Amino acid sequence: MDLIAKIPHLPSMGETLEGHYFHMSCGGKGANQAVMAAKLGARVTMVTKLGRDYIGEIIFKNFQEIGVDTRYIFFDEENSSGVAPILVDDKGRNLLVYVPGANNCLSPEDARKAKEAIQEADVLVCQLEVPVETTMEALRIAREGAILTILNPAPARSLPGELLNLSDIIAPNETETEIITGMPVETLEEIEAAAVRLREMGAQLTVVTIGERGAMLVNEKGSTHVRAEQTKAVDTTGAGDAFIGSLAYFLSRGKIINEAIKRANSIAAISVTKVGTQVSFPQRHELEHLLD
Repeated sequence: MDLIAKIPHLPSMGETLEGHYFHMSCGGKGANQAVMAAKLGARVTMVTKLGRDYIGEIIFKNFQEIGVDTRYIFFDEENSSGVAPILVDDKGRNLLVYVPGANNCLSPEDARKAKEAIQEADVLVCQLEVPVETTMEALRIAREGAILTILNPAPARSLPGELLNLSDIIAPNETETEIITGMPVETLEEIEAAAVRLREMGAQLTVVTIGERGAMLVNEKGSTHVRAEQTKAVDTTGAGDAFIGSLAYFLSRGKIINEAIKRANSIAAISVTKVGTQVSFPQRHELEHLLD
């Protein structure tokens, strides 16, 4: 659950600020990405774990209302549902704290329970807000079924080589790329070099999202900077998730990677024009020009 407060500027250590807006909405990287794909018209199954609490009930109901398959949403009786307090300043920048709760209890066995759904999918999308061994098991199951896999390595951490080798596409943002590779990412040239390094580390294809500058693609053909449409950002929270969910959707529809990135960039740009995460994601009827 995202707990979003709008504030004049990001606070300094020990500073107390008066906020001028508060909003609570369902979030989580995997959930956001699932919802974005579902809003575009994809058939989406979510594999996750919630706490047996009020927040968990709201999140579960939200999945149902959006049309996400909830067969593999499990409940933990001891831990709370995950929450993320988020501060957003008047320039649209944000600070985020993630408390995983029941997400940390999603096990490899839970992933195996969802094997049929994973191997019937066109695309499996994974993140690191659940234990790495669980993500790895889901990726193994997908690899057994020759399913396209996308790893959004967030929150960033040191990654096992097998995790990268099992990922057809690794799609971090700039900060995550810097943490994983240890390389600078200030300029486009530096981002390109870091993206190349990510591919060398094991992933078949790298897509680094770089905010208003778009995305950097590195594959066997070389490097391509796919520019983003320029918009006035109100809240950038969830833009990366809008991109990943859209990317998965367009790849499942058979779009080539460059075209999928271009369209995902456009949808992410729309999402930053509203406050919130899932509530800021556009509906299919708003995107007919991108869905041909």
